Amino acid sequence: MHKKQIVVIAAVVAIMGFLYSRDLVGVKKSGDGDGHTNTTAEQKRPAVNVTVEMASAAAKIAIGASLAEQINHTESQLKNAGDEGLKLSLQKKLAQQWDDVNQPAPAAFYYQAIAQKQNTFGDWVTAGDHFNDAYRFEQDTVSQPSYASNAIACFENARKMQPANLDAETGLGVAYVNQFSLGIGQTGGGPPKGVTLLLDVVGKDPYNINANFNLGMLAITSRQYDKAVQRFKTVIAHSPKAGFEPYFYLAECYRQLGLKPEAIAAYQKSRDLMPDTTIDKKIDGYIKELKN
Repeated sequence: MHKKQIVVIAAVVAIMGFLYSRDLVGVKKSGDGDGHTNTTAEQKRPAVNVTVEMASAAAKIAIGASLAEQINHTESQLKNAGDEGLKLSLQKKLAQQWDDVNQPAPAAFYYQAIAQKQNTFGDWVTAGDHFNDAYRFEQDTVSQPSYASNAIACFENARKMQPANLDAETGLGVAYVNQFSLGIGQTGGGPPKGVTLLLDVVGKDPYNINANFNLGMLAITSRQYDKAVQRFKTVIAHSPKAGFEPYFYLAECYRQLGLKPEAIAAYQKSRDLMPDTTIDKKIDGYIKELKN
């Protein structure tokens, strides 16, 4: 499975969206002191109920006809399979095939189908993780609500089996935050459910990488960059291979805070780790701007 590549590609897509917008959509600052509460969702967007067929069709365009050919063959086998055991085997094969070409959305639906049949904790978490990756990878506000709601359903099932598992709680928190950022779900005052879950995770595990990273992103959207700095510094300090993403967002926070030397150093570290040359050039531009 190429889960790492999927995560990297999703991270690159997310950063490219950030670079070109320079303003994350979602929760906005309302003056609360901790950087994560009393937020307001923006206006709802029209959404569609994405199916595996829809996700697969879009992914095939992205990967091209040559790579899609083997997947088409497996899909045809699944369509004609009469035995449930054979169907499960083919669904697993399709999930793997989509992972192999770094397409989390169609893979997520097949992992969900597997989880529905086998009903194991690991299967539900795998499906939920893929739906969260699909949300980040897609960057399509029409499709994203479906990915968020499916992720929530998967992680809720996982937590029924292991209520104390922090990976499942973190994944659920991220999914709820994603949903809320689209203007869906909770409204009014008080912290969104996803934020409450993520804060609960770091209360139990202060160095939890996934929870701290996502709380850092939330702090950026609420313009509380000092809070975000601490989150990203925690991720970097306690992740053996932090990668380019936390360094990039740390640099953005330092830039917003007017800490130019710190921003330059973090940008340079992010650039050194960055797998995308297009983003390298953008970062070089920011470094040059800060030095002038």
